[in-house]
Amino acid sequence: MEIPLQITARDIELTDAIKADITEKAEKLDTYYDRIMRCRVVVECPKRHPHEGKLYNVHIHMTVPGGEIAVKRAPNEDLYVAIRDAFQAARRKLEDFAREQRGDVKNHSESPHAVISSLFPDKGYGFLTTPDGLDIYFHEHSVINKKLGSLKVGMKVRFVLENGEKGPQASTVTVT
Repeated sequence: MEIPLQITARDIELTDAIKADITEKAEKLDTYYDRIMRCRVVVECPKRHPHEGKLYNVHIHMTVPGGEIAVKRAPNEDLYVAIRDAFQAARRKLEDFAREQRGDVKNHSESPHAVISSLFPDKGYGFLTTPDGLDIYFHEHSVINKKLGSLKVGMKVRFVLENGEKGPQASTVTVT
């Protein structure tokens, strides 16, 4: 971390053992993503009715290149469990962020679009035409949200392309 760890306590006095536990867990976050610029941990014990038990909240705010990562877990009656759960969530978020930064996360591109160019309802198929002029075969079982008989030439659709025995075909067709 570029800026030293900041631990803030609200409505609670933190023991040296608790501070050491937080510090150890915060330092370990660097093993999951080594470009954390700042980490701030807020431990709070909101005042409650005297007959109710104490609940501890642990929030972790991390500054990383390009943004902030914030973790807020459900309160817990055990402070050590609240700390553990918050740091586990922070680890998962850092791992996800690191994967995104490396480009390991797949970006699902939007399915291509086309228009229905011809229909043969009595034979159970039709053709789509893409904006670049490619004709694509589709079978009536490929149509997801309509029946083949209710389709009209000119309707806009999205589709999933695959290679069929006789050329390109749509494995899934969704009317938009």
